[in-house]
Amino acid sequence: MTQTVLVTGASGFVGRQLVAALAGAGHKVVAASRNPGSVGLPGGVQAVRLPDLAEAVDWDPLLAGVTCVVHLAGVAHRGAAVSDAIYDRINHRAVADLAAATAKAGVARLIFISSIGSQSGPACEQVLSEADQPRPTTAYGRSKLAAEAALRACAVAHTILRPVLIYGPNAPGNMGTLARLAAAPWPLPFATLTGRRSLLAADNLTSAIEFAMKSPATKNETYVIADADALTLPEIIRVLRAAINRPSRLFAVPQSLIANGLRLVGQEELWRRLGSSLVASPAKLISTGWRPAVATRDGLAAMMRAGT
Repeated sequence: MTQTVLVTGASGFVGRQLVAALAGAGHKVVAASRNPGSVGLPGGVQAVRLPDLAEAVDWDPLLAGVTCVVHLAGVAHRGAAVSDAIYDRINHRAVADLAAATAKAGVARLIFISSIGSQSGPACEQVLSEADQPRPTTAYGRSKLAAEAALRACAVAHTILRPVLIYGPNAPGNMGTLARLAAAPWPLPFATLTGRRSLLAADNLTSAIEFAMKSPATKNETYVIADADALTLPEIIRVLRAAINRPSRLFAVPQSLIANGLRLVGQEELWRRLGSSLVASPAKLISTGWRPAVATRDGLAAMMRAGT
């Protein structure tokens, strides 16, 4: 069924791909971003300006005629550059206001892209699922969890997705850094790292959003979302370098030396992301009928080839 979909954060890494996919599927898309003139959009997509979420927002004009909202916009991990109050205002309060406005407007579904950070810190010894008690460790994660609670308290049909680290061509953040590192010719000291990390192809997130839009089973549910496979950092590096016909060039350094070195330069959080495990199970969403469209190794290789 064709829908009119408001996508917030349409100029972002995920937003651009989602807008193209929805338009390609025949939906009418309203693409909201802070700088709509700078976003290259498919034909027929309506570009609108997204107000500053750090201020009070009148959502009503954006919701006119909309049947589904996918809320991607927010402020992500920026360390000390962002105060706890800003995280709360943008990632929590703005979502609460949006939920109230969508309920009033009679929107059929609000799909909120939360984060695995709402459920866990950067490492976890057990496989994460929706049944686990959320224990966010950052202001970002706490703001996302508060937004989830506000959404559940509002009388609007919703679906909450908690993605793990997202990858794909031109990925920002940690995944972009890792791709650039793999593209460099020098050897890397990661051969002994054994922590397994779940990843999520941007294509798989897009397909999960499209699935949630049309599936009655996902109404008012929360899902952890990840690719089916979890890989170690050495496995990821091997896949990325093989994609550009380069040997892995990994060598062994004791994990304790890597950990202590990073702690000495104030990068303990980076060590937890490199050396520890965070595996998340998408079994709940898979049980409703969704299937990842892209296998992890194939997706990583495609990402790497697209960047060369």
